[in-house]
Amino acid sequence: MRCDYYDSGRCRSCTLIETPHAVQVADKQAGLERLVAQGAPGARPEWLPPLLSAESGFRTKAKMVVAGSVDAPTIGILDPAGRGVDLRGCPLYPEPLSASFPVLAELITRARLEPYDVPERRGELKHVIVTLAPSGDLMVRFVMRSTEAHARLVKHLPWLRERLPALAVATLNVLPEHKAVTEGEREIVLTERASLTMELGAVALHLRPQSFFQTNTAIARDLYAQVAGWVDESAPATVWDLYCGVGGFALHCVREGRRVTGVEASEQAVASARLSAAEMDDAGVAGADGATFVVGDAVAWATSQPAVADVVVVNPPRRGIGVELAAWLEASGVSRVVYSSCNAVTLARDLAAMPSLVPVRGRLLDMFPHTTHYEAVVLLQRR
Repeated sequence: MRCDYYDSGRCRSCTLIETPHAVQVADKQAGLERLVAQGAPGARPEWLPPLLSAESGFRTKAKMVVAGSVDAPTIGILDPAGRGVDLRGCPLYPEPLSASFPVLAELITRARLEPYDVPERRGELKHVIVTLAPSGDLMVRFVMRSTEAHARLVKHLPWLRERLPALAVATLNVLPEHKAVTEGEREIVLTERASLTMELGAVALHLRPQSFFQTNTAIARDLYAQVAGWVDESAPATVWDLYCGVGGFALHCVREGRRVTGVEASEQAVASARLSAAEMDDAGVAGADGATFVVGDAVAWATSQPAVADVVVVNPPRRGIGVELAAWLEASGVSRVVYSSCNAVTLARDLAAMPSLVPVRGRLLDMFPHTTHYEAVVLLQRR
């Protein structure tokens, strides 16, 4: 992939862009296999062909830093000095997402939303976060230091909707602190709708503003299908989805006569998962009434249960499932675990703590082309 921003030195975020895509994937595959072998010595998993992403236009979520001035805002990243670098034409984003950036820049000027100046620690608007649904609908979040511009955003919302007809959800997120994070805890919804519908075949997930969802929707869809296929192989009566988020894995594993339980710490995410399950039930999807979602810490919940499910799906953050949950799974007697990982280093560490659960199949997901990052999923079976 060619990128004018990279070639001119304005952005070097895609550190592998000069490496052919096929070589990137082959190197990641070799690294993944090496780490899994370290975590599970002697295992000989079957490695399925990597699930490949498009080289451009694959990112369906944009977290853009706003800088510059009210009359000349930049939407993109910051340079080493903390000044804005405009990346409206970044080739990682599909056209419907890229087309929103000039409109949002014009809104900044119209609504007099003062960009936050990081070196000077003054201003209001820090980020715009834009998410694209498969339907073409958009969610736009304005991350600001305070609610000072709330009334102006509401005033200019009709104009924004006219210029951006795909806008489904708009919010004001409040991040008062000066620190290296993207968003704050408080979210003010500005539109009638409060969630974006992510339609993935038979399953429609509801994405609320602060809910996690993969930035590469096409690969996420393939990941859900892969996990559901592995789960179905053993025809389990019970399935747990730990760290379930908005219910992606759990809802794809729904089948008639099966009890599926998702556990997630985020109340918003669980509310979204419950809504999706109810809609599937109303639509007559067999087994949707057997899906339950629980708000709670995945480790505390799992380790307090009197018995383990037939299959456990884990999709932890980068830190992995950790010592306590790994030890519990090792001793639990569960016959199958599907482990979806965004960090193969912690995956390998967790595998080492579960020697009785052996990797029998694995797959790399090319979720983040042109970077060193990737996702992986492995099927573990008790020896």
